Amino acid sequence: MKGQTIAKAFCMCCIIALLAACAPQATPAAGPTAAPQIVQQTVVVQQTVPVIQTVVVAPTAAPTAAVQPVTLTFLSWDDQTTRDITKALADAYTKLHPNVTFTFDALPAGADGDNIVKTRLATGDMDDLFTYNSGSLLQALNPSSTLVDLSKEPFMANLADSYKPTVSQGGGTFGVPFSTATGGGILYSKKVFSQLGLSVPKTWAEFEANNDKIKAAGIAPVIQTYGDTWTAQLLVLADYFNVQQAVPSFAADYTANKAKFASTPAAMAGFKYLQEGFQKGWWQKDYATTKYDQGLKLLADGKGAQYPMATWALPTIATNSPTEVNDIGFFAQPGTDAAKNGATIWMSNSIYIPKTSKHIAEAKAFLDFVASIAGTDAITAKVAPSGPYLVKGAKLPDNVLPAVKDVAPYIDSGMSAPALEFLSPVKGPNLEQICVAVGSGQMTPEKAAANYDQDVAKQAKQLGLPGW
Repeated sequence: MKGQTIAKAFCMCCIIALLAACAPQATPAAGPTAAPQIVQQTVVVQQTVPVIQTVVVAPTAAPTAAVQPVTLTFLSWDDQTTRDITKALADAYTKLHPNVTFTFDALPAGADGDNIVKTRLATGDMDDLFTYNSGSLLQALNPSSTLVDLSKEPFMANLADSYKPTVSQGGGTFGVPFSTATGGGILYSKKVFSQLGLSVPKTWAEFEANNDKIKAAGIAPVIQTYGDTWTAQLLVLADYFNVQQAVPSFAADYTANKAKFASTPAAMAGFKYLQEGFQKGWWQKDYATTKYDQGLKLLADGKGAQYPMATWALPTIATNSPTEVNDIGFFAQPGTDAAKNGATIWMSNSIYIPKTSKHIAEAKAFLDFVASIAGTDAITAKVAPSGPYLVKGAKLPDNVLPAVKDVAPYIDSGMSAPALEFLSPVKGPNLEQICVAVGSGQMTPEKAAANYDQDVAKQAKQLGLPGW
């Protein structure tokens, strides 16, 4: 009897084991899973002989939250370089985060673009992300009230210390660099200079002498592009290094309403250069309607010898004239003393998040990427850098454009200074129209300087600066 009981128990155990083996297995969760657990089960058959059976139990996958798709709207300037950089950053980020997509809106440059940005911020209709100036023009947006403060974000530690003050106000920091710092001065055709036996000028008198030879050869000495009015400002703005050499306290005195363009000869010089260029016929014939991209093409093709501009233009030349871009060089806008020849440097434009965005967290995550080596690498892979990056540890490629290399000696030797708009919050919105008027022979330098002093006074009062 006892043998029968044991036999029955053995049979029951076999059946149970068979059923366990035939049971459907748990489907493994995606990604790493925990190791199987060994569970000891005691099976009692007719409460007679205990049989110990080892069963492998698959772990239960932890529930994961579904990643929600999100679309970020992005307002950026409508020039070729900005479009290329914006797309490079967005494409690289979407590759890492497929749930995020971008839609883009085009922003015109100059005063029209300024008005659109200010209107959208005022009406709460701004995109989730937008590009805009760093420095003085940012202050006019009242960023403490309109933009998301990024100062506590860990990724801000990745940025150059020299950059952060240009996007700060009232203890907050509001932007990350969109691209690189750039040198402001004169882009020139090395091919034309070589053909005519010209050397890079270090004084304005040498610049004038070169222009006489260039004009005599039937080539436009200096390109102007008043079809895009913002470009008319460069002969004034890029001269700031020379202003600072002549009047070291100008930025501080200007901010405190103690110095004026009209009463400071070094500051008025840029307006006089515009008048001189018009009167001496340095400009190409259709300067009044030529657009920015067209001006760059004239330079690349050697139909104009020099273009007052910053090296931010180089990626556009590289895109539209890839063979000729290596024939483009850069030199600082000359002053009166060859021993004090130096360049004016522009910090990068920046990307900002308005407080009205419905996707602030997602927009911050994107800026985290932009402010990283991965972000600068994404730009470099698609767009030729136009100067040094402002992200710590970011490096320029070995095949960087020649004109970018031309900027480095000015920085390395200490013969450079930030543009005035990065040293003072005061910049009048009408400078480009004033410069067009002078460069077209419609206004004297003296009148232009006085008008600009009035223009900046309005801006300073709006900002509530002391002394105004």
